[in-house]
Amino acid sequence: MAEQPPILREGVRHIVWDWNGTLLDDNHANLAAANHVCEMFGAPPRELEEWRRIFRRPLLPFYEELLGRSFADGEWERLDTAYNSYYRRLLPSCRLADGALETLGAWRAAGGTQSLLSMAAHDHLVPVITEHGLVPHFTRVDGRRHDTGADSKAEHLVNHLAAQDIDPATVVLIGDIDDDAHAARAAGARAILVATGLMSRERLEATGHPVADSLTEAVRMLHG
Repeated sequence: MAEQPPILREGVRHIVWDWNGTLLDDNHANLAAANHVCEMFGAPPRELEEWRRIFRRPLLPFYEELLGRSFADGEWERLDTAYNSYYRRLLPSCRLADGALETLGAWRAAGGTQSLLSMAAHDHLVPVITEHGLVPHFTRVDGRRHDTGADSKAEHLVNHLAAQDIDPATVVLIGDIDDDAHAARAAGARAILVATGLMSRERLEATGHPVADSLTEAVRMLHG
């Protein structure tokens, strides 16, 4: 008889993992790419802790505020292309977050299910996940397949769970920014946030969701 998925705190059976800043330790690449586009548009560079205090979605109005002006026609697309190109040059220097493989393996071995949902472009995401050998851990891998007006993970999460016929009430999303918390709430799921990515612990705590200092601690909270 097949082992049943664990029923943990508040009925959680399935984890939806975020990628950038959560399973992937890529803060340095994101910051370098951001500072590259700041230089392109005449804005001063930022330190990581300052970035963690100000970064947010939607991205377009955030960058307009950061640069101190609105974008002319074609400038946002130019910024987005430059950012992604610079980030991808640095991607080989990015490693999995501490404990990522062990945490994924332990949850899977315990009979839990898990999937991955990222706001990175799907065609970019899948080869990277494959290269790291992570595909067998997940029931589904989704990057951003289309843009939304809200520039939020919420609609993508709803579609991600519906495609797997998973009840959102049995799901926790583990991510690193407040949009992960907003997406989980909008979809009817729960969230645990990790203070390892592009947002400060104080801003994560302000969402009202639990905040962990590592992936291992985040999953341990599910047993609490």
